[in-house]
Amino acid sequence: MRRRLAELRGPDVPPQPLDARALAALAANPGCRRRALLDGAGVPKAELARSLGAPAAFGQSQFAFMRGHAFEARVKADGGAELLRLTHARLGGGPEPVPGEARVPDLSAAGPEGRAARTELALREATAAGAWTLLDHPMLALDVAGTPAFLEPDAVVVAPDGTWTVVEIKSFPMVDGAADAAKVGAAARQSAVYALALQDVAARLDPAPEVRHRVLLVCPKDFSNLPAASAVDIRKQLSVTRRQLSRLTRVEEIAATLPPGTTFDVTRSPAELTAAVEAVPATYAPECLAACELAFHCRARARAADEVTALGRSLRAELGALTTVEAALAAARGEAGDPADPAVAALRRAGELRAEALAGGAA
Repeated sequence: MRRRLAELRGPDVPPQPLDARALAALAANPGCRRRALLDGAGVPKAELARSLGAPAAFGQSQFAFMRGHAFEARVKADGGAELLRLTHARLGGGPEPVPGEARVPDLSAAGPEGRAARTELALREATAAGAWTLLDHPMLALDVAGTPAFLEPDAVVVAPDGTWTVVEIKSFPMVDGAADAAKVGAAARQSAVYALALQDVAARLDPAPEVRHRVLLVCPKDFSNLPAASAVDIRKQLSVTRRQLSRLTRVEEIAATLPPGTTFDVTRSPAELTAAVEAVPATYAPECLAACELAFHCRARARAADEVTALGRSLRAELGALTTVEAALAAARGEAGDPADPAVAALRRAGELRAEALAGGAA
């Protein structure tokens, strides 16, 4: 299987490692076979998008990066005193932490494998110690389709009661105790990946510690540089991510449907790459623009095919058998569609109401 994936990627193209953002994006769009195959094969999608003539710009500005780094440093200052206080205030876990008395183990080691092993040892020691412990940028390993993906959360807190908590520190603001729902959702999906990796570590301990299904999201308060925190329940994201990762173990089934000789080698011509990409079905949605390097290419194809998915997954679900924009408009005009279909009936009623409104306005 690894040889087959290497052939798809290209013999001279190093595999693109999976990180928490990529795994979270997979969970956000579990029906996209194209992304599942490309990520499973380690294809560098940013280079592929450029070769296809549809590059996507991702990443923070230098100012946003520096601001986020400064905010994270403030949250973790003084041995993580403020971070541990927020953890206790939102999630409990034992007696109130005393500033200066928390454990902050050194997690440095050679290479990601060494850091992951050092992190696991620190988690064992912290659980046995029964004291507040802050693991700053630990390294976790998660098996993805038989290959370890190395993940680095912002922090993990071990409470005196032995529970483990994932901490996500973001630079978007929390205004009046609430943050942007879309950004919180993205942070929850990313945290679910870390929690799954932590669960793998916990399963190797006896007894296995509890990995909390609520993570601590820390953001600037009301556009200031002061930290505010919220406990985010990620049970739904855990379930979806676990299911999607199990699908990645079957990428060979997707690969088996491809024409012989198909490759995503970014050194090939745009025509060859376009044919290879189009051979794998995609499930485009507007949310892909913020999560996938191929989003602009897939959006152009979805619009060219008049697909309803280009307008959003929720609308696609509402329209049922009406898979194109023209089919939906024809149903609204009463020119096509089964009148017994609830979606067709709703569209026709909407069309009638629109016609009445326009007629009233003209009068």
